[in-house]
Amino acid sequence: MILADEKHYLLAVSLERDRISSFEQYPYSLPVCRHLDTLKLHPAVTFFIGENGTGKSTLLEAMAVAAGFNAEGGSRNMRFSTRESHSPLHDVLSLRRSLKRPRDGYFLRAESFFNVASEIEHLDAEAEKYAGLSAPPIINSYGSRSLHEQSHGESFLKLVMERFGGHGLYILDEPEAALSPTRQLSLLVRIHELVKQGSQFIVATHSPIIMAYPEATIYQLSEEDIKCVKYTETEHYTVTRDFLNRHESTLKDLLTE
Repeated sequence: MILADEKHYLLAVSLERDRISSFEQYPYSLPVCRHLDTLKLHPAVTFFIGENGTGKSTLLEAMAVAAGFNAEGGSRNMRFSTRESHSPLHDVLSLRRSLKRPRDGYFLRAESFFNVASEIEHLDAEAEKYAGLSAPPIINSYGSRSLHEQSHGESFLKLVMERFGGHGLYILDEPEAALSPTRQLSLLVRIHELVKQGSQFIVATHSPIIMAYPEATIYQLSEEDIKCVKYTETEHYTVTRDFLNRHESTLKDLLTE
């Protein structure tokens, strides 16, 4: 569905429940599918949070595929498959779009970014064989240095700093996986820069640092429901705050036999 809207690219995501024959089979048995109807997406940043197993990464993957991205990650031009492991959830998802079209876009999956880096090297090596016809190497958009020659965290930041160009739709699955707290703060700064350049982010995360982005919409997924929560209401915030404020007594309680 396409609607006129000048604020962002994706307005909402819906599950076409009448097309699902059984909610007892994977992935429809996941809590996210059992409870998903329609979720409005924030013009700037939408977070999906929740325990492992609730289906937030499965939902994010399905949204990315429905939006035209490769299931393993990358830009819309990436069309490779290391292993067909993505779920069919994208087939029964409906994305409500605005008339506004992103100039850029990327799907980042922490668990398969290695495969994206390998595909970039493969495509650039193939292009070298036809040097007279080729465009500049793809790796130039990532800082001109092989992503495999950098740490996981360095390559993540290079992607966000160098490859993300603004006016884009960026779908990030657990981007904190390889980032130290300091680099998570750097990611927050870059997200804000890109938002000011007309970008929209949809992010699945466990990080209380990243989900602190101001005025974002936070959807908390659980066995019981999907609900919109404030940052200070999230378990990630309260557990981290309480631990840091009284870590000695908490450790004593946890580790005393």
